[in-house]
Amino acid sequence: MNKVESALRRTTDTKALVIGVDTLPQTAEMFKSLFPARRALVVADLNTWRVAGEEVHRILAEAGIAQDEPHIFTDPKLYAEWTFVEELDGVLAATDAVPVAVGSGVINDLTKLCSHHNGRRYMVVGTAASMDGYTAYGASITKDGNKQTFDCPAPLGMVLDPSISAAAPACMSASGYADLIAKIPAGADWMLADAVGADKMDDFAFGLVQEGLKEALCDPAGVHAGNVAKVEQLAEGLLLSGFAMQATQSSRPASGAEHQFSHLWDMEHLRFQGASVSHGFKVGIGTLASTAFLEMLLGAPVEQLDVEKCVAAWKSWEETERDIRAVFDNDPEFVARGLTETRGKYVDKEGLREQLVRLKQAWPGLRGRIRDQIIPFGEVHRRLELVGAPCEPEQIGVSRAHFRASFEKIPYMRSRYTVVDVAFRCGWMEEWLDRLFGKGGVWQVEDR
Repeated sequence: MNKVESALRRTTDTKALVIGVDTLPQTAEMFKSLFPARRALVVADLNTWRVAGEEVHRILAEAGIAQDEPHIFTDPKLYAEWTFVEELDGVLAATDAVPVAVGSGVINDLTKLCSHHNGRRYMVVGTAASMDGYTAYGASITKDGNKQTFDCPAPLGMVLDPSISAAAPACMSASGYADLIAKIPAGADWMLADAVGADKMDDFAFGLVQEGLKEALCDPAGVHAGNVAKVEQLAEGLLLSGFAMQATQSSRPASGAEHQFSHLWDMEHLRFQGASVSHGFKVGIGTLASTAFLEMLLGAPVEQLDVEKCVAAWKSWEETERDIRAVFDNDPEFVARGLTETRGKYVDKEGLREQLVRLKQAWPGLRGRIRDQIIPFGEVHRRLELVGAPCEPEQIGVSRAHFRASFEKIPYMRSRYTVVDVAFRCGWMEEWLDRLFGKGGVWQVEDR
């Protein structure tokens, strides 16, 4: 049994996956198997209709599958926003046809949520290796100006031809590569969370993401050049990450501190040169941040940590709440999120003592595991550059001063325990930030 077959036994939503060159004709067979005697409705945009949607429509028709008129989004500014949810909801409300999404992140998320709204499942034909959200539960949609994740099932089936994905704009594969390399520090974060008792490791999900991951990341230049075999490896790694999230009903297997930077910048409505920044590109910069902290942790005197000094300095919840209001400048939306998320992982002094004692006890073996897990900072930077992804914060519109301020908000952004929480709870945050952003640091702030 291969990894995909093994994963499909544990997934809660997706029950069929075909990935390979010239696999579009299998769309009809998969549709008949998953949705017997049902009508189909192809959903695409102008670009994805051209590269695959029209062909999928023809394949379904030739297989004798009845279809509604395809719904093709024509707005050149299409993105995963509530206006387009309402548009597709209206189309699906008027039919019982099963949507067949042909596209990548935007088309998949819109179809995923609207299918759920209209009480049916769907399948997707992927056109780019741009993110791990194809096979993840939930849809990321902007509503009322805020990007939100709405609960809804992943597709029941998926087909992806890597030759189509390899021909997509290079920036899409670069974004997918940045999202995949993020799984490296995310894995180290899960090791830390497991060691301190904050989030128990699921060995199956961890292995599903991590086994073969470094091989899939080994040729960023090949991905950038559109090498079909390398893009296929990239796509499979992303899809397996989505399956791991289904299996655990959590994004923990694929998301750590690096994603928290993306969540923060989403809430800040980050834009660069007049356009929104892709999820993968934000996560790529977050991966550099997380990797830098993990490398500093590897050099830290964990085994000599003065636990009682840390416990004595630990703030009460009331003091922590005041800090949250201050760091977010009393912005209601940020404060509300900060309070909710931080409360989810806050421990009292006794809880902190237990966590730090566990960390010290685990550290002799854990240090080696983390060292083997991570890719060195300089190599991550090099690979992001080779694949065509941003490798400096300024390349996504984040100044170095803004970047440092982002680090200071990360402990409050999510209830997920990461390397940033280790630094925060051990009292190392300011020292580490000074090393990164002070004189001679990799992100030296010029006016410091």
